[in-house]
Amino acid sequence: MSKKEIDPRGPRFGAIITSILLLTDVYLAWDLKTFPLAVSLLSVITALFAIGAIFGNSKHPYGYLFKRLIRPLLQAPKELEDSRPPQFAQLIGLICAGIALAFGFLGEAYQLGLIIAVSATFFASFLNAAFNYCLGCQIWLGLARAGIIKA
Repeated sequence: MSKKEIDPRGPRFGAIITSILLLTDVYLAWDLKTFPLAVSLLSVITALFAIGAIFGNSKHPYGYLFKRLIRPLLQAPKELEDSRPPQFAQLIGLICAGIALAFGFLGEAYQLGLIIAVSATFFASFLNAAFNYCLGCQIWLGLARAGIIKA
């Protein structure tokens, strides 16, 4: 991941959309009649996390929407942030959503596993959306301080 700076409001915008989608997914997963729809929606969410993890937030569809539709309505950001922690957060989201998706592909017998994994992913996304606290970013910073990844 290369060091690039981004508007810090972009990832939060994406977290709002992601939170809504994940909460919808939890709701759909509770009913076995809509469980297949929950797995389908989760496939899309997981693919979106993959885009963010591989290409970064500026290439993510939500990043594009933010840049084209929302940012022109706002004042310039007071400061920019390193793009690597939010991109790492997308990787954490990909892993969590991927685990949930694996439960979904295993079938309805693993409904509770999917619900727990999606709920954990929702919790992390909601922290960013509601409180501007990026759990994945904090993990990245901790790993960087420990010298495990290059800051």
